[in-house]
Amino acid sequence: MTRTEYYALIDDRLQEYFDLRAEDFPFAGLAEAMRYSLLAGGKRIRAILTLEFCRLCGGDIQAALPVACAIEMLHAYSLIHDDLPCMDNDDLRRGKPTNHVVYGECTAILAGDALQAEAFGTILRSGLPAERRANCAEDLANAVGLEGMCGGQFLDMLGEGKRLSEQELDEINGRKTGALLTAACGMGVHAAGGTEEQWKAASLFGAVIGHAFQLRDDMLDVIGSEQELGKPIGSDAQEQKNTYVSLCGMDVCAQRIERLSAYAKQLLRENFVDTAFLCELVDSLAERTN
Repeated sequence: MTRTEYYALIDDRLQEYFDLRAEDFPFAGLAEAMRYSLLAGGKRIRAILTLEFCRLCGGDIQAALPVACAIEMLHAYSLIHDDLPCMDNDDLRRGKPTNHVVYGECTAILAGDALQAEAFGTILRSGLPAERRANCAEDLANAVGLEGMCGGQFLDMLGEGKRLSEQELDEINGRKTGALLTAACGMGVHAAGGTEEQWKAASLFGAVIGHAFQLRDDMLDVIGSEQELGKPIGSDAQEQKNTYVSLCGMDVCAQRIERLSAYAKQLLRENFVDTAFLCELVDSLAERTN
């Protein structure tokens, strides 16, 4: 499948979730807030990675679709909470007002909480064999919990106002950004019933592109445009945040993205066949403008 076809498949399925009418459900307003962020656009990279690794391992993409949607739910939750006044205090996300700006802080918190729970429910209610469901849910739990995204966010808050080392920055971003991309790839292998070796290779691939993804994010906050990014640029420097650009400079960041992308493609070629789609995706992420 092409990237456009994957995107359409994922978005069509996401449209089916949490579509409640206020006259039938007293909590329909919460579902509306959940759908607002879930359907607000984005590249669906994580879900695409899940489906493509499932395909590479001989799995059924349609059967894995709930797993791919689940990781988008989890990602939407993380963005809602990241934008909250007590976190990054952002008013704009993907060119639209952030969830708490539209629905209020209390509803936004609950929308994020509910999306996280529904992500696991979506996996566990899928038609995959029980062992595959359990493996996918474990991958996602590891990515978001104490040693994953939430732990990374905590470390990020502890680091505010301090000058961090590159190792400390890697520790934060490997959890905040890399963990969910790692899980997306591993979940695709588990959804297909792939081997342990395939899962390890896919997970390492996810960690590698996660590092490159964060490097590019930090660069775009300097060289990107608000129109393309859908949010203000220059906020990292204005708020004196620790970034790879502030630590290493633009040229070093660009060089590292190039090296990491080459390594990611090497991992694909050494462990899977028919990897052209993912190799092209790696290159597009390295050059992305949003």
